[in-house]
Amino acid sequence: MSEVKQHQLPMTIDEQVENLKALGLIINDEEYAKKILNDISYFRLIKAYSLGLKPKNGNYNVGVTFEQIVELYLFNSNFRQITFAEIEKIEVNVRCRIANYFAETYGVLGYKEPTNFVDEEYHKIFIDDIGEEVGRNSKAPFVRNFIQNYEGGELPIYALVEVFSFGTLSKFYKNMKNEDKKAVAKSFGIGYTYLESWLESISYVRNICAHYGRLYNAKLSKTPILYKEYSKLGIGNNRIFGVLLCMKQILKNDKHWDFYVDQIEMLIDKYEKIDVKTMGFPENWKDLLQQK
Repeated sequence: MSEVKQHQLPMTIDEQVENLKALGLIINDEEYAKKILNDISYFRLIKAYSLGLKPKNGNYNVGVTFEQIVELYLFNSNFRQITFAEIEKIEVNVRCRIANYFAETYGVLGYKEPTNFVDEEYHKIFIDDIGEEVGRNSKAPFVRNFIQNYEGGELPIYALVEVFSFGTLSKFYKNMKNEDKKAVAKSFGIGYTYLESWLESISYVRNICAHYGRLYNAKLSKTPILYKEYSKLGIGNNRIFGVLLCMKQILKNDKHWDFYVDQIEMLIDKYEKIDVKTMGFPENWKDLLQQK
């Protein structure tokens, strides 16, 4: 077992700047650097966006500037925001189609019956989870209406999905019977094994976006199954580009998608210091992402 590390002592903003200079980071405007470090924490900015710019526990590569790190942060922030908007569409669409199908097939309270799912133990966990989520949303007018004015105080599936987190929605789909998953996936023109995998990875990316996390130069722990045509091109599934290819398929009837791709291109042009290869982007990334 490796030796347990001691926590580092806190540093003032001035000390943070001096530490970065000692590590070989070029700081052209110290007052600007201090302002940034007072608005964005050292941990969020420096620790996250220095990856690839310096070896672990070593000095910065020659020529790396503080402004370059800020540029990577700003690119990520903008890219995350426009991507979150596309994920929102997927989340709303999937909620709707699952709820509509499930209500028509099993009734509006069919989600309570474990035999309507594959794994009954998994279903028990789901029931506990939605109990907590309904409780957290108990003051929402539509939730209060069903609790106070309907027999049993139960929420129908079409209302219940609106309090699901995307993660809960993904788990709900995963535990549906295969024939039911196929029916929902067919409405998107996608095989159900792909849709199940994609929802899980998109949910993971959604949480990164929601918590202002890093998509730039990030390896994803929840990875989607890619179409073989992409795998044959050498595209990996543990970077954000692989997830974007999956999102493209789900949103293939959305006329806004190509505008989103154009927005990515504009960000790449604006922030010249970024390296999109660290996000899994190949040379012909725009051709692959654009709708045919």
